[in-house]
Amino acid sequence: MADPEVKELAGADLEFVEAEFLTIRQSTVRSVEGGHVELQQVGALSLDGERVEMTQSASTIVRGGDITLNQGISVVTAGNAVSLNYSFSQISLSRDSTTVSRSAVGIMGARTITAENSASILTIANRVEGEMTTLLDWRSALALGAVFGGILGFFSLFRKR
Repeated sequence: MADPEVKELAGADLEFVEAEFLTIRQSTVRSVEGGHVELQQVGALSLDGERVEMTQSASTIVRGGDITLNQGISVVTAGNAVSLNYSFSQISLSRDSTTVSRSAVGIMGARTITAENSASILTIANRVEGEMTTLLDWRSALALGAVFGGILGFFSLFRKR
């Protein structure tokens, strides 16, 4: 589809959508690019926008300036500021801040993380505020990597050449 300034789409099976202001409801989309992108109950492969707001939606890759996931799922979320509310993201990276509220994240990296009743496997941040359960911090991840590296090195001694 070409690029008008404003688009509102509902109940469609779309390939590529591009617009400055974009609202998509109850659809599936392969790729979305835009300035302000709002998704409600949408399954998308790739999202790229200055401001992305997802509600009850799922996406593989989300890139943008300000990203908000509300009851959503994302494999990779990367932006300047990321906000997750009742959501799940396997990898969440942000340049500035991440706000996580009652959400789960696999690997989370940000300058500042503000959390409320959330959980992550690995957290890398300058400052973490709030209540968050983390399985690995950077010290324990480094120790775990050293242990696995030692085990793999030991077993490589027995490998036939």
